[in-house]
Amino acid sequence: MSILLDRETRVLVQGITGRVGRAQTRWMLEYGTNIVAGVTPGKGGEEVEGIPVYGSVAEAVTERRAEASVFFVPPAAVKDAARETIKAGIGLIVIVTEHVPVHDVMEIRAFVGDRGVRLLGPTCPGIITPGQAKMGIMPGNMFRPGRIGVISRSGTLSYEICADLAEAGLGQSTAVGMGADPVVFTGMPELMALFEEDPDTDLVVLVGEVGGTQEENAARFIARRMTKPVVAYIAGHNAPEGKRMGHAGAIVQGNMGTAQSKTAALGQAGADVAQYPLEVVKLVQKRLASR
Repeated sequence: MSILLDRETRVLVQGITGRVGRAQTRWMLEYGTNIVAGVTPGKGGEEVEGIPVYGSVAEAVTERRAEASVFFVPPAAVKDAARETIKAGIGLIVIVTEHVPVHDVMEIRAFVGDRGVRLLGPTCPGIITPGQAKMGIMPGNMFRPGRIGVISRSGTLSYEICADLAEAGLGQSTAVGMGADPVVFTGMPELMALFEEDPDTDLVVLVGEVGGTQEENAARFIARRMTKPVVAYIAGHNAPEGKRMGHAGAIVQGNMGTAQSKTAALGQAGADVAQYPLEVVKLVQKRLASR
């Protein structure tokens, strides 16, 4: 089993006719993703990798029964594309696009309301259910099927840690890149709740980093509701105070948001926190052995 995405999910690629959209569509298809349509305004009637292109999301939903969408569109187009996609009834949206204005993200979140739509991103590598399907830019060769759920704020760190887990024979049920912007659509606690309810996930790995409060929020969820073991790694312990970091979400506020505060909060909540990436494998093996 998996969360959010499997081999049957009918995927729509927005921005499919662009350079990045074309390349990522090819790689997603090669991995096994069930891509049924693409959308680029004004390009309806074309094909990319044998996939029909439509001029609107509504057409793709009507003609191809698309139910999930991944965005490879410019930052300025994300808000309108998201509103159109939500109105069309798509239930899962993955926004890979970087540099989306924070105010646009907040407007999209408000527009979703109680429609039951799940959005990931922005600035995220996407989601992968190893051996079944992927939406986004995650390199499929670094993952393998298994029973470890992974949630990460960092794309490259998630690749490294999942590759280490895979090499040790510890596959993943689903790996989710949630995005690293100051405001994201779906937070760590919401994703942890999905893994908590998944009967085929035995343990959850959190990959966090300096800045923001996602990991502190996750610690509160672990303490109150999580019954499955959690192993975490927080990047940024040696980040110099006051230094501007690469990710837009790497903002420290008072005593919140430092790697030290996140590590302490997660440890107090009952998670095992690795001091370096490769230690994640050892801690996962230890927790599974003790179950």
